Amino acid sequence: MSTADNAARVQAIRESMNRFGGTVRIMEVCGTHTHVIGRAGLRTLLPENLELISGPGCPVCVTAQRDIEMILALAALPGVTLCTFGDMIRVPGYRSSLERERAQGADVRVVYSPLDAVEMARANPTLKIVFPGIGFETTAPAVGVAVERARDWGLKNFWCLSLHKRVVPVMRAVLDAPVSLDGFLTPGHVSLILGAEVFAPLAEQHALPCVATGFTPRDVLEGIAMLLNMHESGESGSRVQYVRAIRPGGNIRAQEIMDAVFEHGPAEWRGLGVIPDSGL
Repeated sequence: MSTADNAARVQAIRESMNRFGGTVRIMEVCGTHTHVIGRAGLRTLLPENLELISGPGCPVCVTAQRDIEMILALAALPGVTLCTFGDMIRVPGYRSSLERERAQGADVRVVYSPLDAVEMARANPTLKIVFPGIGFETTAPAVGVAVERARDWGLKNFWCLSLHKRVVPVMRAVLDAPVSLDGFLTPGHVSLILGAEVFAPLAEQHALPCVATGFTPRDVLEGIAMLLNMHESGESGSRVQYVRAIRPGGNIRAQEIMDAVFEHGPAEWRGLGVIPDSGL
């Protein structure tokens, strides 16, 4: 999409905000949306009375410090091979990181899929493979498949430390706090798995609009425009901007895998504390 098209979207948003006169506060829940907004300089382009508030953030960002320390402690255990995604390697603990532990002799390996860790466990039965599962509902199904595969193969040397988080409970926690919001840009990738309908009860309970949005500047601007239209008309509920990817009901097979493998429980979020029912 051309710069001119996005400029037209910005102008349409400005015109909407001129009609409101007051301040509208929108929270982008997803860290990728925050990254897109910052990289594209959208805050500098949009009117001052439209506030974009960064929400909980990316899965690594919301991982509690004690969970980081637990991962580092596991990596340091004799005989343990810790398999992880690359984005965890340089995450700092209080005194170390996986990169530093590896430099000091720990067996830390980067994998591109949880199934790579399961394959490694199958091929090396003397290794103790530990995979820390970090992510929202977007990545949890793939980890669930890995757990099912390890079970089906009868592996006794594969463990998953599940630190997965659930998006709707943290949104509920945000709304229960003394924060004034007029709408949410909801994560497109989570909506692809769960379906955007999952946000509707929360939106209707709090009389707020939610729009499941993609991850380009155009997507974000269109999502904001949709939110403003809903806000202006007094409409609450959940709508979809990211129609090229999200389908009604989401990915049913992925939901079945999560239901079969994981249980809901409390989870600790960095900066937010323990939130009931927000973990897998």
